Amino acid sequence: MISALPRNNRQLTRFFIPLALQAASQALSYPLVAMVASRGPGGPLNLAGLAQSTTIMIFLSMSCITYVTTGMIYATSREGYQKFRDVVLMTGLGVIAVQTALCIPWLSHLLFGNLIGLPPSIESPAKITLLASIPVQFLFFLRTPYLVIMYIGKATGKASLATIVRIVVTALLAPLFCIMNLVGPVWAVVCLTLPVALECLLARLFAHPFLKKLKSSAITPPGAAEIFFFNLPLSIGGYLLSASAIIIGAFIARAPDPERVLPICYLALGLANPFAFAATRIQTTVLAFPPAAIKDRLTFRFALGAGVVLGLLPLIFILPGLIELYYVALQKLKPPDMGLVRITALALIFYPFSVAVRAQSEGLAAWLKKPTTVMAGHTIFLATIMASGFILLFLGAPGYIICALGLPLGSLASSATMRLLMSRSKPKLTPIAPTTTSVGHVR
Repeated sequence: MISALPRNNRQLTRFFIPLALQAASQALSYPLVAMVASRGPGGPLNLAGLAQSTTIMIFLSMSCITYVTTGMIYATSREGYQKFRDVVLMTGLGVIAVQTALCIPWLSHLLFGNLIGLPPSIESPAKITLLASIPVQFLFFLRTPYLVIMYIGKATGKASLATIVRIVVTALLAPLFCIMNLVGPVWAVVCLTLPVALECLLARLFAHPFLKKLKSSAITPPGAAEIFFFNLPLSIGGYLLSASAIIIGAFIARAPDPERVLPICYLALGLANPFAFAATRIQTTVLAFPPAAIKDRLTFRFALGAGVVLGLLPLIFILPGLIELYYVALQKLKPPDMGLVRITALALIFYPFSVAVRAQSEGLAAWLKKPTTVMAGHTIFLATIMASGFILLFLGAPGYIICALGLPLGSLASSATMRLLMSRSKPKLTPIAPTTTSVGHVR
């Protein structure tokens, strides 16, 4: 049995808040560049196309996201980090090859036009932005090892600073692009890529002191195959999660009035997603402060509280004045659609909360070295999304209801599945190696 690090709510909060800000800031890039896309020919339809291609891009890069969890376990020594970095970069090259193949015209039409069922007005910007986003895809893989080593060093503040700089630069570039009339879906991707390159450079600079402090492993370091195959079930589970966004879009596209409802749903999700993404960092928090037992009430209560706060925050943007400023003035939503976007935003209130609950279960499963449990939970997530989508579509529910009900139900079902499997299996605790900084302090 591994003895747990001393933990309390204050430590968890100090560690989690920079992570949450970083995650939310990362997701905020897309609403910021949305104004560049929606000002081009086609208006909000460009935004819907950009959102679909971004969903595909994130789907392909899911292994990059799950490598954060893997790195927290395997990159705690000099040799482990080097091997981890090599595996991440090689995986990134493989993902780039797949994304490039999907940009072949007949394949992209099969994906966006036939499989997802997008109308031509949304399919066209989706195709071109998937191609344009190849450079930023590789930058995300390049950045991951630097972030991981800072997380291990409890330096979440430094890690988040690089991302905050990226968002500030994006916020400055987006209106500048609009003023210079550099608008449309391709320029939106350019506006996204340049700040990510800066973030990657800053992350490398910030991570350098922690890399120098890494000690050689006292035991046989993990091999590339061990790292890859530990991450593989996490990635598969992540792909199932990411596929849900594509499937939700497909259901909405087949619900009544898709050309009106799809952009509205993506606008509302554009604000809910940053907070839901912030909630996923509960998993990293669990790994940084491992519990003494499977029934970890401290991080569970912390997840509940964080989920409530993160669920309420997006509602700020539907207050009078702010709703006109953001949705109408910045995102070019038609004023008659404000009522529908307000209803959609309210319906999404449980989305970040459910993600926080699921992320805490994922953290416990990773700590137990049971990545297949995480994959099983994500499988149930996808199955729940599909079942609720078919039922609601059959009942004639509008697209925003399909979105707002399916996502929370999927996360809660996923969490329940993981907890059930963990309660029935024999614990296999993950040894958390000493980090490069004192375990008693959170930076």
